[in-house]
Amino acid sequence: AFFIAVIVGLILLTQGVRKIPLNYARRVIGSSNAAREIAGGSRDFIPLKVNSAGVMPIIFAQAIMFIPATLISFTDNETAQGFVRSLSDYTSLPYNVLYAILVIAFTYFYTALIFNPTEMADNLKRNNSFIPGVKPGEPTANYIATIMDRITLPGSVFLAMAGVLPGIAALLGVTSGFASFYGGTSMLIGVGVILDTLQQIESHLLMRRYDGLMKTGRISGRQAAAGASV
Repeated sequence: AFFIAVIVGLILLTQGVRKIPLNYARRVIGSSNAAREIAGGSRDFIPLKVNSAGVMPIIFAQAIMFIPATLISFTDNETAQGFVRSLSDYTSLPYNVLYAILVIAFTYFYTALIFNPTEMADNLKRNNSFIPGVKPGEPTANYIATIMDRITLPGSVFLAMAGVLPGIAALLGVTSGFASFYGGTSMLIGVGVILDTLQQIESHLLMRRYDGLMKTGRISGRQAAAGASV
C-alpha cells in the first residue's frame, strides 16, 4: 500500500499543472462590409507544471551530498568526523534535513533557469492573447512569476519528500537495494518514462483513428458520388 501511494504521489507530482485562463482578443479581418470577419475571442489556458524542474534538483542535491564523504580524510577531529559521517549516512536526520533543503533550493534555482515569464508575456502580447484582469506586458510577467513561485513551493516540498524516502524506507526495515528505488531519481525517472510512453501510445492511437476516419469519409464520399452518377 505504501509503495502504491508513493507511485500515485509521484504521478501527481509529474502531471500536476496549474491552468491560467487565457483569452484571445477579437479582431476584424477584411476591409469591405461583406468580407469582414471577426476572429479571435476564444478561450484557452496556460499550463504551468507544479514540478517544472523534473529530477534535476535531486541530481544536484545528490552531487552536493557526496562532498562530506570526501572531507573525512582532511580532518583528524573525532567530533568533526562523526558529524561528517552523519552527513554521509542517508538514514541519519542531519543528512535528510540538509538533503531536503538542497532539493527545495535547487528546485527554485533550476525553475528560474528554464522558466522565463517575461518571454512568455511577450509571446502572449504578440499573439493578441491576454490573461483576464491582468494588463499585458510587465504586469502579466509578474503575475505569471507569482503563480509559478506559489506552485513551485508545494512541488519542491513534495520532491524533497520523494528524495528522503529511501532513508525512511531503510529505517522501516526495507533492504537498501529496494529502499534506494523508493524515491529520488530512480522512481521519478521510471514514472516519467512510463507516463511519456503512455502519452506517445495515446497520440499514436488517436492519429490512427483520425486517419481511419478520413479514409472512411473518402470511401463513403466516392461511393455516394458513384451512386449519384449512375
